[in-house]
Amino acid sequence: MKRARDGQRRMLGEVLFEFKRHGNVLRVTAIDPKSGTEVIMVADPRQSKTMIQRIAARKLAYVMAKNQAKAQQR
Repeated sequence: MKRARDGQRRMLGEVLFEFKRHGNVLRVTAIDPKSGTEVIMVADPRQSKTMIQRIAARKLAYVMAKNQAKAQQR
């Protein structure tokens, strides 16, 4: 598994998390309050909360970097 790029790590400040249990899965929403960017993922509820938050934050950083790159192309 690749590590998040430094630029992606620096891009994230505060991240808000929401956890909802649906049967055997956990629906996790990660939100960047400054930009309003939101990502949703499904996780195994048996995993640690820290690990789930780390993965959700990594996905959020990826999406934000992708959106930023797309905006710069315009």
